[in-house]
Amino acid sequence: MDRFRMIFQYFQSNSESVMNGICGLLALASVKMYTCFDFSCPCLPWYNMAYGLGIMFVPPIALFLCGLILNRQSLVMLEEWRRPQGCRKKDLAVIRYMCSSIMQRAMIAPVIWIIVTLLDGKCLICAFSSSVDPEKFVGFANASLVQVQQLLAKVPCKDDELMRNNTSRKAVSKYLRCWSQALGWSILLILIVAAFLACWLRPCFNQATLLQARHWSNYIDIEQKIFEETCCEHSRLFAHKCILHFFESMRQEMKLHSFSLPREGEGAEGEENLLRDITNKDQVNKLLKMWYYEKPPLNVSQATQRHPLGRDQCTQYKFSQHTGV
Repeated sequence: MDRFRMIFQYFQSNSESVMNGICGLLALASVKMYTCFDFSCPCLPWYNMAYGLGIMFVPPIALFLCGLILNRQSLVMLEEWRRPQGCRKKDLAVIRYMCSSIMQRAMIAPVIWIIVTLLDGKCLICAFSSSVDPEKFVGFANASLVQVQQLLAKVPCKDDELMRNNTSRKAVSKYLRCWSQALGWSILLILIVAAFLACWLRPCFNQATLLQARHWSNYIDIEQKIFEETCCEHSRLFAHKCILHFFESMRQEMKLHSFSLPREGEGAEGEENLLRDITNKDQVNKLLKMWYYEKPPLNVSQATQRHPLGRDQCTQYKFSQHTGV
């Protein structure tokens, strides 16, 4: 279980190569799911459009949400957007950069699904077969309006008895498939041209701003990871000290049962240093609350100065910034 958790945390890291790999896997999974999916149009006038458009757009929504869930920066961006101002100002440029990066990766698999469905044409034929103008096709000339609607709805079902001998079924199907493939290739061409222009026009914009946004986006993600790891380490040491204190009175009995406990004072100094003198629940809660509401300023020189827990640290830092002391 621990190994699985480590692998999952690794894939949730901020590495662009890992995130691009996850997006590629989602894209391949979308194509594989569509090829394995048994598409069966209901061939009913009031259900064809709902079924066809549902198959075309509902799975992309699910794939988009999966892309957001697997991207660690999604939660980090929301936390950065919602957190109080504190000692550190929120940089909207960094948040916009993170949002853009998240959306670009999450949209890959849904777009591929839509393009594949359009190139295949089955969904569009099922959805819009009842909307075709019957006057363009000879086989529907002698039928009433109700019969025409029923016949058009059964165009996707080539094995149906009513459409098996109808000469216009293939014509309607080819007509809609051509429109579907033309739309799919058009969307693909537009995306390729947009990616080409974005690649070639990017150097025309301010690269320093882009580098700053990328740097602080990575910083926010790495800072959150290190804070969580530090909290886990502190929690482990804090629990270890609490448990040893609880079983202190049973030391002799535990020795008789061959439990290996550290000697009195052995390793205590190192653990106390790692606990950073935060040795009770109120201190831990105050520290976590201070982290959420204030967030330390991005100034390494200030980290060397010791301040008491509370808002005095933020006040003193802001005073020093204004006075230049």
